[in-house]
Amino acid sequence: MIDDLSTGKEVQVPAEAELHEADVREGARLLAIAEVVRPATIFHLAAQADVRRAIEEPAFDADVNTIGTIAVLEAARAVGARVVFASTGGAGYGEYDGLPVPTPETAETRPLSHYGMSKMAAEGYVGLYGRLYGLPGVSLRLGNVYGPRQDPHGEAGVVAIFCGRMLDGERPRVFGDGRQTRDYVYVGDVVEAFLAAAGGPAGETLNIGAGREVTVLDLIAGLGAADPEFEPARQGELQRSALDTSRAERVLGWRARTPLTEGLGATYEALAEARERPGERPAGAFG
Repeated sequence: MIDDLSTGKEVQVPAEAELHEADVREGARLLAIAEVVRPATIFHLAAQADVRRAIEEPAFDADVNTIGTIAVLEAARAVGARVVFASTGGAGYGEYDGLPVPTPETAETRPLSHYGMSKMAAEGYVGLYGRLYGLPGVSLRLGNVYGPRQDPHGEAGVVAIFCGRMLDGERPRVFGDGRQTRDYVYVGDVVEAFLAAAGGPAGETLNIGAGREVTVLDLIAGLGAADPEFEPARQGELQRSALDTSRAERVLGWRARTPLTEGLGATYEALAEARERPGERPAGAFG
């Protein structure tokens, strides 16, 4: 695996995996690693994933998410590897009158943030390399992924952040009124989608989510928390988001199977256990 460890931690790397410390934008370095490893499939999950930072530093966001994807595609082209690209669902579709929710892949993409735009541009390059070079690629538009081993103090999603605050004895912090919806999908289900995409047809763009809207307030209730703190809504955030995943089920035979309550419980327990054993390799499936 390749990681620059800017937000990740070496302790999260499975013992059986080999870590190459590199930046996704280092094209020559990626090419050298690919020529040694000769992977059949490259799972491209490296990203600048912070919407707020993307708005503040749009050139940096595009450099990592779009230019970095080109570097990955060039390395894949050199060794004939398939690329399965982690794209974005809600941030890519945006929010506008007439947008169906849950949203199918046929809907027009109108990002409301630089992050969503850079991911859509990267998707375009995945498609281009397929048309121009015959490089097999698949773009998976992910919902809000959550699960064990997310870092509540890093680029984590709201589930890990809420769990971290609860474990610290603090109230969950909500931006906006808490009625905004998201499509929360468990990391174990997402892993299965990536593996299915590695063996499925190339040239696809597929939604990967649970397929239903869940409000932030419902999420807090599901974690057993109460009395959240409210802050003003943030620029670039959507009010409603959920993904129509019926195409992924037809093409890959995949669908999310983990109930939200089960996934929330597993995430909270994993974070709690990790705090009890600091320095040990955390259990779970998300690194």
